[in-house]
Amino acid sequence: MKKWRMDSRFRGNDARCENVARCENYTGYGNGMLEKTFLADRDYRVPAGCGVSGIMNEAGERFSGEAIITSIALMRDRSNGLGGGFAAYGIYPDLASYYAFHLMYETEDAKRQAEEYLKLSYTIMHDEPIPSREVKVITRSPILWRYFLKPREEALVRNPLFSEEDLIAQTVMHINGQIRDALVASSGKNMGIFKGVGYPEDIGEFYCLENYQGYIWTAHGRFPTNSVAWWGGAHPFGLLDWSVVHNGEISSYGINRRYLQNFGYLCSFFTDTEVITYLVDLLSRKHGLSFELVAKILAAPFWVDIERMPEEEKEFYQGLRMIYGSALLNGPFGVIVCNTETMLGLNDRLKLRPLVAARWGDFIYVASEESAIREICPRPDRVWMPRAGDPVIGRLKQEPGDRSQESEVRSRENIPATDRDSWVDQALAIDGQGLRAASQDDKADTQEVL
Repeated sequence: MKKWRMDSRFRGNDARCENVARCENYTGYGNGMLEKTFLADRDYRVPAGCGVSGIMNEAGERFSGEAIITSIALMRDRSNGLGGGFAAYGIYPDLASYYAFHLMYETEDAKRQAEEYLKLSYTIMHDEPIPSREVKVITRSPILWRYFLKPREEALVRNPLFSEEDLIAQTVMHINGQIRDALVASSGKNMGIFKGVGYPEDIGEFYCLENYQGYIWTAHGRFPTNSVAWWGGAHPFGLLDWSVVHNGEISSYGINRRYLQNFGYLCSFFTDTEVITYLVDLLSRKHGLSFELVAKILAAPFWVDIERMPEEEKEFYQGLRMIYGSALLNGPFGVIVCNTETMLGLNDRLKLRPLVAARWGDFIYVASEESAIREICPRPDRVWMPRAGDPVIGRLKQEPGDRSQESEVRSRENIPATDRDSWVDQALAIDGQGLRAASQDDKADTQEVL
């Protein structure tokens, strides 16, 4: 019989984990005493677990974190207390021009090493502990610190091919991969990720999220299926201003990870949500693809469906799958991806995980359950369940009252021909530069059983 074990790095609260372990057994001894033995979650998997929720005000009006806490708390049964977290945008308006790094440290020595490394390439404009309060059920946490950084000009000169964003990404990869007992939770401007081991509503209370004001909020309640509970493994995952919350299990993790390594992304957490974060950064920021196209790469149509398409559309999706075959996400998932201007909700191409969307005025909602939306918005203007593989996209309006970028469901039929033409040019350019990194093994691994 396997006993409950915790990761030694950024471990959760032992007492908390005992309270929330779903599976338990009592072992009897001759003296009449009973010892409670806790079993690993992987032996009693609930693969449909985890809950996600997202709220965006497309007019950019900020609101407190109370709404998102209320929404995710309603889905308490979808998690088991082994991870919860939130991402918030627009929370640092007075320091919006600096990169806000949220870091977790297991030791003071790790903090010293990370700060020494940061000072090589950045001016630390301000730093402080991340505010938190005592919560009865959270008895242990790592050292939580935030830094507001300005890249040094000489750091960019040393790497003339690097943009500021590339420097930030390299910094995150180095700290997460090379500095023991230190990790970067988030690294974007005017945003932050707050996560830990516990139910999400307890994590929200711990981080005092009711005191923050943001125009995008996402939340995650974790029910881990393949990994242990630790603070760094909780969702959201972030890089630059990206954040990802995810319900599901990506069976193509190994292929996706090897593909990303070709572009300098180092996956230090060995979790599929980290892979999704880096894929979105690669496809959107580095390759310049639209969110509609990114969605059709991550949740690409099946080959059998492509064969039935009109010739022009068929050629388009054949090219998309050939170029980006190793970026395809196989397996069930429901994911919410955000940056400072956009919120994307996306299902796998068979819709094996639930995802519901709603709109009320300037607000767009995405959640695992409709009840989580109606708990904070009882009478939405519209509620719908996106089709498998079709994205729900909310965009920040450019001007007050401008509804030209209103959120919508974009199916493959709705991708304009101009978008297709521009993609063809981009894809050919990328492939011509040798960035098509799928190996023959990867191609074989990604073949589907139709």
